[in-house]
Amino acid sequence: MLENSLDSDPFRYAMSMLTDTNVPAPYSRTLRMGTCSWKYDAWKGLVYDPGKRYAPDDYLTDYARHFNTVEIDQWFWSLFPGGINLPSPATVRRYVESVPDDFLFTVKAPNAITLTHYYAKQAAKDKDFANKTNPNFLDAELLSRFLELLAPMQGKLGPIMFQFEYLNRNKMASLQAFVERLGQFFDQAPPGYCYAVEIRNPNYLKEPFFAFLKQRGLSTVLLEGYYMPPIAELAGEFDLATGDGLVLRLHGPDRSKIEQQTKGVWNRIVEPQDKSLVSAATIVRQCKEVELTTIVNVNNHYEGCAPLTIQRLLERLA
Repeated sequence: MLENSLDSDPFRYAMSMLTDTNVPAPYSRTLRMGTCSWKYDAWKGLVYDPGKRYAPDDYLTDYARHFNTVEIDQWFWSLFPGGINLPSPATVRRYVESVPDDFLFTVKAPNAITLTHYYAKQAAKDKDFANKTNPNFLDAELLSRFLELLAPMQGKLGPIMFQFEYLNRNKMASLQAFVERLGQFFDQAPPGYCYAVEIRNPNYLKEPFFAFLKQRGLSTVLLEGYYMPPIAELAGEFDLATGDGLVLRLHGPDRSKIEQQTKGVWNRIVEPQDKSLVSAATIVRQCKEVELTTIVNVNNHYEGCAPLTIQRLLERLA
């Protein structure tokens, strides 16, 4: 059993299992699996060389020896009172040069596009911006600028994910109002990209939302965790084949609790999500049957160590 192996020697076990990251042969055409971010020194002995001293720019090359996709969320954090932060061209080029040709990046679009308002919590000097309307919300011109900066990624660029916060009635009147705004935005969005949408309103996860995604050819992003419905429940009720693929993000139910358990050292499974992993494996199998590409992005907060979670999921698929 995996759990017994982890208890006895997690580093030796992981190194033996992660040297070959090929997904099971039946899934080779339809499945990619990776993590949310990658710069974790705690993964030494799991993904990274325990005898090597890593600078921030060193991790990705070694990461790409084990996994063929990764989620970039650092460019999401872009909306600040002093202006909008967009990717550095040098950083984009460095990421591209650090991975092989068949590697795929999934990228979260800037929150300057997806936030209706500035965050309530602001530094004292910027308190006047707290809860102020964001003039860049669903700004297609800003999206164009962002995508231009990602141009060096070319064939290595996967879904552009639009993560929306919980939209209360002060921020969005209704699901209908949301899809209308979203439709206007994607009417103006640059063509030729895979766009994917994640919402965090459980009450928005209804047939009109998924029908809208399918009509527009937008991919579904399913989030397992926080206060969202279980992914198995959604997969059983709705057609998730709405666009070019499905993005499955495994984040876990209680971020604060698992941070206390790990104390920020993400090298072991501390909160197994066995039932959820079974659901994820079932969804991956269903996608394979209809030849729908699935990208699974795993967060450390899901079970305590994203690389080991990936191995646990691969075992269930095998």
